[in-house]
Amino acid sequence: MSTRSDRIVIVGAGQAGVEAAAALRMAGSDVPITVLGDESAAPYSRPPLSKGILTGTAQFPEIALRTDQFYVREGIDLRVGRAVAGLDAAGRTVHLDDGETIPYESLIIATGSKARMLPHPELRGAANVLTLRTIDDTLRLQEFLRPGARAVVIGGGYIGLEIAAAARRAGVETIILEAADRVLARVTSAPVSDFFQQIHREEGVDVRTGARIAGFRTDAQGNVAAVLLDGAPALEVDFVLVGIGVTPRTELAERAGALVDNGIVVDTHLRTSVPGVYAIGDVSRHPCPQHGGLRRLESAPNASEQARHVARSILGDEAPYSALPWFWSDQYDLKLQSVGLSATADTVVVRPNPGHDRKLEVFYLEAGKLIAADIVGASGDFAFSRKLVESKTVLDPEALADPDVPLRSFLALAGAA
Repeated sequence: MSTRSDRIVIVGAGQAGVEAAAALRMAGSDVPITVLGDESAAPYSRPPLSKGILTGTAQFPEIALRTDQFYVREGIDLRVGRAVAGLDAAGRTVHLDDGETIPYESLIIATGSKARMLPHPELRGAANVLTLRTIDDTLRLQEFLRPGARAVVIGGGYIGLEIAAAARRAGVETIILEAADRVLARVTSAPVSDFFQQIHREEGVDVRTGARIAGFRTDAQGNVAAVLLDGAPALEVDFVLVGIGVTPRTELAERAGALVDNGIVVDTHLRTSVPGVYAIGDVSRHPCPQHGGLRRLESAPNASEQARHVARSILGDEAPYSALPWFWSDQYDLKLQSVGLSATADTVVVRPNPGHDRKLEVFYLEAGKLIAADIVGASGDFAFSRKLVESKTVLDPEALADPDVPLRSFLALAGAA
C-alpha cells in the first residue's frame, strides 16, 4: 500500500464514510483513500434495516451503498472487518488491531453510533433481548417475527415504532412501552404523537405511555420470560426489543484528545479540535446555522450532506456547513417526511385533511416564519414544505390551516413559484 503523506483515511464504512470517499473522487481528488469498517459486510445503507429489510420487501444487495467495482474503479482502498485500535494525532497515523499502521494527511471519523441498552443486570446474556443497529441485528430479529409470538418493544421513538409496525405485519402480538406521556415526545409535537399512537392502536399494537419498568423475570436458560412493570401486571414475552436511542461512538476521538460533548465537537467546516481530523455523521456535533448552538443529528440525509461537505472542506472550500435537516420514517403503509427543527416553534398549525384519516400535515412557525414541517401521506406537499422552510417564508397561520388553500400557492411568497 502506498504511504503517500497526502493519504485520506476514513474510519467508518457506513453512509457518511463511503459517501465522503465518493465525494472526494467526484470532486476530482486523486489522493490515496483508505476506508476502514469494523463490520464484515460490505458497506450498506442503515435506514432499510428497520424498514424493507426487516419486513422482507428488500434484500441485502439492494441496500449496498456502492458496488464492489466502484471501489476498484475509483482506487478506494476499502477494508471491512478491520478495527482501529488507536490514533496517533501528533504522528498522523492510524493503528489497526492487527498492528498495522496507516499514515494520513487528513482523517475523517465517521464511526456512527451504537444502540443503547437498559442497565438491568437480568438482560446480560439473554438471547431474546434485541437491539437493531446492524444487518446482523436485523437478521437476528427476523428469526423472532413469527405469527403469535409475544413481543415488548421498549421505547416509542421512530426505531421502536418502525419495528413494532414490522412485528404487527408479521402477526406478532406487540406491546410498546414508552416512559414519556406520549410516543415520539423527544422529537416531535403532540399532534404527530397522537396520530401515530392512533395508527398503531388501529393496527393492533398495545401502546402504553408513562410506563415504568421494574425489572425482568428470566427463565432457566437466562432468557427474559416477562417484563415487570410498576403498578401493572407482568407481561409474558417471547422476545424484547430495546429501542431507547443510540450513543455516538466517540472513543477514538477521545483517545486522540479531541473535544467530545455528546458527540465529537466540530466547527462549521466539520473539523475537530485535533489538526487534520474531521468528524461527520451521527458521531459529529456541529454548529446549528438555523438556531445557534450545537446539534447532533442521527439521520442518513445528514450523513450524506456532511460527507459531501467534508470533501469540499478538505479540498479547500471555506463555505460553512449549513444543510437543512430532514428525514423520513416508514410505518405500515405510511411515510412520514420531516424537514427542519421544530423545538423553537411558537406556533403549531395542523392542516386538516377531510376524508383522509391516514394523512397528516403539521407546520411549525417561529415569529411567523416556517421553520419545520411533518408530512404524512403527501409527498408533493412535503416538497413544497421543504422549499418554504428553506426560505423561512412568513406565512399566515389561518391560511396555512385552510385545506382549500393549496400549499403550492405559498411558494410565491418564497420567491420559488
